[in-house]
Amino acid sequence: MTTTDDRDQAQDAPRADDDGAAVVVRGLHQRYGSFEAVKGVSFEIRPGELFALLGTNGAGKTTTIETLEGFRRPSAGTVRVFGQDPFGQPAGVRERTNAVLQGSGLLEDLSVQETMSVAHDLAADPRPVAEVLDLVGLTDKSRVAVRQLSGGQKRRLDLALALLTRPEVLYLDEPTTGMDAEGRIETWRIIQGLKRDGTAVLLTTHYLEEAERLADRLAIMHRGEIRVEGVLQDVLAGWGDRVSFVVPDEVSTGDLPAVLGADPVVETHGQELWATYTVTEGDMAERAHHALAALMAWAGDRRTVLRRLQVRGASLEDVFLRVADGAADLVG
Repeated sequence: MTTTDDRDQAQDAPRADDDGAAVVVRGLHQRYGSFEAVKGVSFEIRPGELFALLGTNGAGKTTTIETLEGFRRPSAGTVRVFGQDPFGQPAGVRERTNAVLQGSGLLEDLSVQETMSVAHDLAADPRPVAEVLDLVGLTDKSRVAVRQLSGGQKRRLDLALALLTRPEVLYLDEPTTGMDAEGRIETWRIIQGLKRDGTAVLLTTHYLEEAERLADRLAIMHRGEIRVEGVLQDVLAGWGDRVSFVVPDEVSTGDLPAVLGADPVVETHGQELWATYTVTEGDMAERAHHALAALMAWAGDRRTVLRRLQVRGASLEDVFLRVADGAADLVG
């Protein structure tokens, strides 16, 4: 239980590390015997910023979060939260952070109100229970037993328990799993409000749209290493623009041209053969225009039409799948 003395110590502690970051990870390694789960991971999170840590299954995300929460001592490297080592959850860290984990440990026989009241009594400076239940949309479920809640409602209760303590750093591990679309969008709104209030947020999620909507910066882990990291827009721009069209009936795939150094990838979608060019060469602001101009000139010379012509930037899904396939090693 957090005491008033603990809270006073937290208020005396620095709000962030020397460079302004609330969370700093430098060269983190975590080993289990001969197996190295995390291999030199580094990142930081500033107040009011959401950092999305994405990755394939077994990439090392959960181990990294457990280390930040203070449950594991680094095998090598350093982890600091508000300038302190979180291992063992010292008072200067414990009462200023909270988490929404995949396994919540809710007591099924308690009601929603009872669950929140117990947590309220244990917190040093809690928000009012009614305020938090209203925020997460569970006011009308306050007298309902936890076991009667849907999966999405239980995730909202997990979030309510975390928000009750006014965390300055919040770890969100798959926070919207089991929610319907409306619940997910409402949770995004709550998270955006936390960012505006200055909370530093670490998010892991398998919903890539969630990361695209919320992340200021992100990293994608694979086999214990960060393969891609940066501001979302810069990450996507670095992975090229896509130009796609239906291959004309009168054109063989071998006659399709190379464009700005990119060869087409030809795939069947439905009953149609599609060609897709991923263009990474040239000025980022102009390369899609030049690729499209070259293809239109080619089509004009052949007196053919490029049906269903599409131009788009790389999506986070494109980047994620290529990292999972090991293609990140090919990108400078």
